[in-house]
Amino acid sequence: MEEFEYADEKASDREIMIAVPSMIISVGVLSLPKDLADVTKFADGWFVILIGGLIAILFTWLAARLAVNFPHQSFMNYATLITTKPIAIVLSLFFSLCFLCISAYQIRKIADISKQYLFNQTPMEIIALAFFLVVIYAVSGPTIGLLRLNMMFLPIIIFISLIIIIFNLGWFSLDNLLPVFKTEMTGYAKGTFTSTLSYGGFSIVLFYISLVKKPKKTAQKAVIGMIIPIILYSLIFISALGVFGHSVTQNLLYPTVELAKTVDIPGGLLERFESIFFVIWIMAIFNTTAMAFDIAIINMNAIFKKVRKMKMIFIFAPIIYFISMLPSDLIDTNMFAMYISRVSYLYTLFVILLLLIIAKMRGVWKSND
Repeated sequence: MEEFEYADEKASDREIMIAVPSMIISVGVLSLPKDLADVTKFADGWFVILIGGLIAILFTWLAARLAVNFPHQSFMNYATLITTKPIAIVLSLFFSLCFLCISAYQIRKIADISKQYLFNQTPMEIIALAFFLVVIYAVSGPTIGLLRLNMMFLPIIIFISLIIIIFNLGWFSLDNLLPVFKTEMTGYAKGTFTSTLSYGGFSIVLFYISLVKKPKKTAQKAVIGMIIPIILYSLIFISALGVFGHSVTQNLLYPTVELAKTVDIPGGLLERFESIFFVIWIMAIFNTTAMAFDIAIINMNAIFKKVRKMKMIFIFAPIIYFISMLPSDLIDTNMFAMYISRVSYLYTLFVILLLLIIAKMRGVWKSND
């Protein structure tokens, strides 16, 4: 396969700003209103979305500050400077494992959803393979190509999401959002944990900031990027509650999809708006899957420097596909998602805090302000 050489292999801080929400906005938002309605009452879920978002903003800033203070160095390189090479290898290997599992989950979930709503006669394995082949092709090119795809896809994703929200205003009832603050403290705690996990994609800044030519303001841009999914998640959740009510949202499998199905555009121009929604949302899931696979390959290449990228891709692609096919049904798939989201999020927080503390203690922190 002939590779296209980009004229500029360096990213801008704006591309990092777009990459953060592109990684976060994926299959999770389709069921997020249900997940929050399960543990909170009425519209109290917007509050836990905000709290979880503030926590994510904090750790996004910390992760970006960590990477920015070692400009143009890969995660493996600055983790070695902060700790030791054996520890850096272990940290990188576990990150690769987490991102490989995230890719596998995204592939399985898009196959399940597509089979349920679009291709009910097509085997799920074929849908997953077709989607994954496109992801492999994208990852085979330079990383900067993925970041620039995000620049093209994210505005379309946000536009379609806003269209769904706007054209559901006719079904919206404020009574469905009342009363407020009726959830117990345990419900707020569970909801905050659930919403916090939905922002786990901020970890990409640890790996992609090395591509930024002038990373002085990248930390601030990454934080701005994190604000985008917070606002979008809040609007989608409030729309789902306002249209369907709390009890109905609690019992819908994918409330966001149902919102798309209720869109009624005047004039009957689009009677099946959910078809357009699925096409656009596949872009979002593609972004997440491709970047997760790409970061896993980047980490493995940093450890095994003599192995070519394409060889690494062909080694791990069958493993990802095999993992994606392991869950036998929807319950197993959701359990797999629960475990990988918790492990990857908590592991990311642990690594960020560990490297920050050791960097300060060993005096290898160099401020770029």
